[in-house]
Amino acid sequence: MLLLIDLPSIFNYDFMRNAFEAGTIVSIVAGVVGYFVVLRGLSFAGHALAHIGFAGATGAVVLGVSPLYGLIVFSTVASIGMGSLGRRLYGRDVAIGIVLAWTLGLGVLFLSLYTGYATEAYAILFGEILGISKSDVLVTLLAGIPTLLALAAIYRPLLFASFDEEVAEGRGVPIRFLSVVFMVLLALAVSEATQVVGVLLIFSLLVTPPAIAQRLTARPARAILLSVLFALLFTWSGLVIAFYLPYPVSFFVTSFAFGTYILVRLGDYLKHGMAVKPLD
Repeated sequence: MLLLIDLPSIFNYDFMRNAFEAGTIVSIVAGVVGYFVVLRGLSFAGHALAHIGFAGATGAVVLGVSPLYGLIVFSTVASIGMGSLGRRLYGRDVAIGIVLAWTLGLGVLFLSLYTGYATEAYAILFGEILGISKSDVLVTLLAGIPTLLALAAIYRPLLFASFDEEVAEGRGVPIRFLSVVFMVLLALAVSEATQVVGVLLIFSLLVTPPAIAQRLTARPARAILLSVLFALLFTWSGLVIAFYLPYPVSFFVTSFAFGTYILVRLGDYLKHGMAVKPLD
């Protein structure tokens, strides 16, 4: 009860307002884009883009600019290359893994060249949403709005191609173009989500909420809405609790996401277990 009464005081602080604003934008984008990531089986590609963006972020830190700019540039360039592979992207885990390992090494090199504080590297790897500035919120908004608008523009053909790529291609849907555009949108979503949970924990916002939503409904529009709501719930809850406890926001976000997923899986198990009656 005391927590609820004291809740409005959180917004008396600039860093909390910035965190909630950025977290809201990131959660909406990650929830929408993440649905198609899960539907198209691109979880590993999203994870790879986050690690590739790590090299760009550390390079930006060395140059003295915001890591977010480096994240966006590196991950976007990589996404164009991945998207151009089209359906050949599937089964390229080895090639992607090799590029991923090299970019991580490149990130380590940039970190060794950086003479500042280690907190910059920590923020990139594990997220530091409480340290987001007003300018970072603006950049996040400027990246988030076009991402959602572009996704809305290609929603129907992308959904068609995600369910049955061969039939969609036979109907004249530009599969290669859609693949490139979506991978660029994924890169932008990854860059934004990294601010909240970091490179190493990107799955908690980009994959877990839509994975939960798809277990609750088979309808795309409803699943996307649920994905966004779960992402918002995890982020907001993590921010509120981290305000009162001296632990990282990303820990609470990932824990809430993981716990909810386990509960949903357990619910499915109990539901199907009760539906199956033993033979006499």
